[in-house]
Amino acid sequence: VDEVSELLNISYDSAYRRIRGEKSLSVEELELLSKRFNLSIDSLFNIQSDNVIFKHTPIVPPEIGVKPWLKRVLADMRRIQDSSVSEIIYAAKDPPVFHYFQFPEIGAFKMFFWEKTIFQFPQHADRKFGLKYIDDEIREIGEQILVTSLKIPTIEIWNEDTFNITFKQIENYWVSGLFESKEDIHILCEKLHIWINHIKKQAELGFKFYYGTEPNGVEDSYKFYENEVVLNDNTIFVRTSNYTATYLTYNVLSLLLTSDPRFCKGVENYLKGILKESVLISSVNAKERNRFFNRLLNKIEQFQESIR
Repeated sequence: VDEVSELLNISYDSAYRRIRGEKSLSVEELELLSKRFNLSIDSLFNIQSDNVIFKHTPIVPPEIGVKPWLKRVLADMRRIQDSSVSEIIYAAKDPPVFHYFQFPEIGAFKMFFWEKTIFQFPQHADRKFGLKYIDDEIREIGEQILVTSLKIPTIEIWNEDTFNITFKQIENYWVSGLFESKEDIHILCEKLHIWINHIKKQAELGFKFYYGTEPNGVEDSYKFYENEVVLNDNTIFVRTSNYTATYLTYNVLSLLLTSDPRFCKGVENYLKGILKESVLISSVNAKERNRFFNRLLNKIEQFQESIR
């Protein structure tokens, strides 16, 4: 009542009458309320149009960096996890961000790469990557994202290129002389090797768990698919007990979010079609699972040999 009264510049009594539906809102009042509370008028009235309303979480250097973006991801993950029923379907062009924080070294590299190479933050202009520069706040936020994600049933669709993106970024930094020390690249490769094995182990067990702890989780809550036909694009579909939502990425990391029912239904149908053309390699199909992950591990081992 306080907010409505102040926003519309009306008395408490007038605000109560509008809230109870005893007095209709004017077009101007509806506009003010929709902007203040970030509401889509089309969705409120179930207006069928070709327009889809998206919220966006951009990275805009140098004002908005990776840290605020991670905080937004954490808030959204917690909202999903708090639902009595939740599920994420992730068509992964790049490994889902929560995976990176199983190992602070991998998370730190990805954050540095994004800020320096993709978004060209000025503070990184003359810097090389070094493990001694791990940002404790980013590491803490990342761990919270990871811990939250472990509790959410997830279906991931990968192909070999999903891993190759991060691997090529590391390889490029090495060739370009952007590591502070040779020791750092060796440590990162070792962590990368353990990381892939850990994702493989989670796929084998059919649930996610924190590395270094006793495996424990809900059976069949983590489904891992390989798709060799369709190039994934980091489309993320979310279903909870209260709503469905779709996240799309643009400019590598920036997020577009919509809860438009028709749009989300279309995305859900598309992803279900992709799943039919994919091979489930979690819990079952050990031969295909070993083949997929062994290819990734071989890439790391060959690269390690080349830089000794």
